[in-house]
Amino acid sequence: MLQQPVNKTELGELGEFGLIKQLTKDFSLKNKSSVLGVGDDAAILNYDNADVLISTDMLLEGVHFDLTYTPLKHLGYKAAVVNFSDIYAMNGKPEQITVGLACSNRFPVEALEQLYEGIGLACVNYGVDLVGGDTTSSKAGLIVSITVTGSVEKGKAVTRNGASKGDLLVVSGDLGGAYMGLQLLEREKSVFMEAPGTQPDLEGYDYILERQLKPEARGDIIELLKEKEIQPTSMIDISDGLGSEIFHLCEQSLVGCKLYEEKIPIDPTTYNLAREFGIDPTVCALSGGEDYELLFSISQADYDKIKGSMLVTVIGHFTDPAEGKLLIDKSGGVHDLKAQGWKSF
Repeated sequence: MLQQPVNKTELGELGEFGLIKQLTKDFSLKNKSSVLGVGDDAAILNYDNADVLISTDMLLEGVHFDLTYTPLKHLGYKAAVVNFSDIYAMNGKPEQITVGLACSNRFPVEALEQLYEGIGLACVNYGVDLVGGDTTSSKAGLIVSITVTGSVEKGKAVTRNGASKGDLLVVSGDLGGAYMGLQLLEREKSVFMEAPGTQPDLEGYDYILERQLKPEARGDIIELLKEKEIQPTSMIDISDGLGSEIFHLCEQSLVGCKLYEEKIPIDPTTYNLAREFGIDPTVCALSGGEDYELLFSISQADYDKIKGSMLVTVIGHFTDPAEGKLLIDKSGGVHDLKAQGWKSF
């Protein structure tokens, strides 16, 4: 259930422009490219000699999040961060966002302030400016839509279609944690619905709960690649599951791949909880989604530059497209790789 603030100000008391002013009063501009922010008909941006990157992501109540167990501050943070991740996946830096918000009158002003507090924290942590947005009423729950702009040095943008046969397939962090965090929250919700007042059993699962409720975008990986002077040949962020994202890279780069199950990084907490739920941990990594790690390819000549890094793992390599997309299991068995991640429709 939506956690209502102690003090409640009805949305109608402020009106649209008053609400925008109230929600954005603590935001200030920090990037040189942000010339004019909230308060006019449009923002003004200036990117000099860089290429501009733009992406949009929308989160809908009942589809992408459940307010039974999702604090509004966490939702705001996540809504911003998943957009930042799209810019990092192009080898860029996120710099501005606009926020579109549709909500019903069941949300008082104080509840929306919690949402914007999370957005503001994400902006501070990642050095991003809020420069505009829109608010309107909704009869179908809460909708948060964020558009992010960023920049990348000219000629340095990384797309999904640049991989070649022989390139190494690399992933940051570990996978499957966000999916298992969701399974845990759904289990505890079911228990609560059957026995209202029951306290959730979440002790010891902070890591995977944070992976689901408050993910982080991997700007540190972009910095690592820059420091090591590595230009990835292709890149994507893992929002829909490892299997699905590998398919995107293969199909747009016109290559096949070999993915090695034993190389897929899975945190022990994720692994053990998956087993408890009777789920194959590898399936969590391949099909779970919402990890927001970066999946990218590099030339074999760059392998020594990342060898031994604790931040990334080489999990396979690209092949001739005629060889298909293959998963090599821990026993050496060869299987067709499946893409069974999140589907919007």
